[in-house]
Amino acid sequence: MRTWLALILALILLAAAGPAPAAPPQHLIPLLPQQMTLCGQKVPLSNPLVAEQLDRELVISVHDPAQVIMWLKRASRYFPYISRRLREAGLPQDLKYLAVAESSLINYIRSPAGAVGPWQFMPATGRRYGLRINRWFDDRKNLAKSTSAAIAYLKKLHAQFGTWPLAMAAYNCGERRLANEMKVQQVDNYFDLALPRETQRYVYRILAAKIILQNPQRYGFNMRPYSLWRPVPHDTVELKLKRSLHLTVLAKAAGTTYRGLKELNPELRTRYLPRGSNVIKVPPGQGKGLAQRLRAAGPGPAPQADVYVIRQGDHLSGIAKKHGVSLKELKEANRLSEDKLIHPGQRLVIPEK
Repeated sequence: MRTWLALILALILLAAAGPAPAAPPQHLIPLLPQQMTLCGQKVPLSNPLVAEQLDRELVISVHDPAQVIMWLKRASRYFPYISRRLREAGLPQDLKYLAVAESSLINYIRSPAGAVGPWQFMPATGRRYGLRINRWFDDRKNLAKSTSAAIAYLKKLHAQFGTWPLAMAAYNCGERRLANEMKVQQVDNYFDLALPRETQRYVYRILAAKIILQNPQRYGFNMRPYSLWRPVPHDTVELKLKRSLHLTVLAKAAGTTYRGLKELNPELRTRYLPRGSNVIKVPPGQGKGLAQRLRAAGPGPAPQADVYVIRQGDHLSGIAKKHGVSLKELKEANRLSEDKLIHPGQRLVIPEK
């Protein structure tokens, strides 16, 4: 009897005390590797400034799990191609992590400053390295073409600055700014330079991406193979058009949808392919006989003329270049004489290319 009374009393006291306090949440505290390299160059982790900066970027990245999961998914799709291109160019494989830091491997991403695509090219730099940025196309969104441009640009930066960390820093802040800081500070090592805040973090963000993506399980990202995204198969075909072609007509002839065609060719800016020669991607098996199917389908609706409203500081040659037409074509379409001035607010017809 006393045993039962003691048990009942204990239960009453336990209920009065309320539930036991919850255990504090457990957070993953990522540890830095004892040593690491970037493009073959040793990272001086014995320097506290270097170790703490990398520690900060690693903690921030690890504790943004949605971003890391998407890195892993996209890397599974795009790294095989980027790695092959780097290998063919004789460049270090670590450069692929630069694209992760720049864009998270998103083809269509655009920065507030106007940089676009997986390698985040500004318009002037993109054009300098052969990318079309006009009315019809923005090749910065094309993985193959922007990767070619990035390889050429990074080769040039490495030749200019001598090390890959410095080349990466110049890629971020520009050659002139980096060269000036190196001259003023009398330092030729990225890890010893004081740079603009974004550039100061930049190479460390690349290093953090490398650490995580090389060993994601260590940081709790146990991705199943079936959850990763695979490269998208496609045919590449050249079309020679006598007039503009509506993408819906092209999509139907290629056995896909308008959206499917745009996903394969993110560089397309309008609903049309312009007349002339165009190289595009279509679903696998659809490249063969596509030109014949298009001739049977007809061109579809003709594009309406684009109208551009002149802004302060515009000039005709710049407007023509932006829209991918010649200065002569622009003048003829708007009946502009050699000496006619343009003014803000004036509307110009952009002729079909």
